[in-house]
Amino acid sequence: MAERFSVQRLPGFGTIAVIVFIALYLPILTMVFYSFNAGNAVSDWQGFSLKWYAIAWSNADVQDAALRSLTVAGAATLIATTLATMAALGTTRRRAFRGRGAVELMINQPLLVPDIVTAVSLLIFVAAIKVATGYQGLMYLILAHSAVCLPFAYLPIKARLQGMDLSLETAAADLYATPFATFRHVTLPLLMPAVIAGGMLAFVISLDDVVITSFVKSGGQDTLPTYMLGQLRRGTKPDVNAIATVLLCFTVLLLTTFFLLTRKRD
Repeated sequence: MAERFSVQRLPGFGTIAVIVFIALYLPILTMVFYSFNAGNAVSDWQGFSLKWYAIAWSNADVQDAALRSLTVAGAATLIATTLATMAALGTTRRRAFRGRGAVELMINQPLLVPDIVTAVSLLIFVAAIKVATGYQGLMYLILAHSAVCLPFAYLPIKARLQGMDLSLETAAADLYATPFATFRHVTLPLLMPAVIAGGMLAFVISLDDVVITSFVKSGGQDTLPTYMLGQLRRGTKPDVNAIATVLLCFTVLLLTTFFLLTRKRD
């Protein structure tokens, strides 16, 4: 019997894997290391210190940008997760219909089209609305982030629905439960881990976004990533390393929780 092919048995696989991991994570570890540097130089180690974290924490601009990032990400996550749940139910809890593939393609469009294309199209669309209405608020950013985050919330929710047994929902219907009652008392509790996981994934995507935000935001609406980008253009400062390290830890925490919620249990 022929031995099953495994890429791990290819010559040099381990070496290549180690090189790739080093290339990916060594710059990140270097940034984290220098965020504790006591000196003003970015790449000249002058001792251990937490002063850059204190400086970043007391910076009013950083506080405003962080609060704005959390506001936009929270609102976008709520909208995207709600729409994703409705879309997942519509594409998995009814018979196949003509155009379902097109609907799923439209939902996943942000994953298929380069960010810069989406950003430019949103810039043109939003600019026309701003001129017509005179409104310059955060709602443009929230809606743009919601559209970008939608597929990231949709995919885990859809996968959960496809793997769920229909017998409990069928039993509820046989006991004369209305469709809404069945969803509220049966489907939603079983679906909640995927909803939470999809929401966290959408939150991370919104929190880290730079391209869409840079094109859609109005003046004075910097989020934390765009604020950091602006600071780097003026010259690298160690407090940016501290901000990036905090964002990294927060993102890793959310993604770890996402993994624990979505992993398959025996």
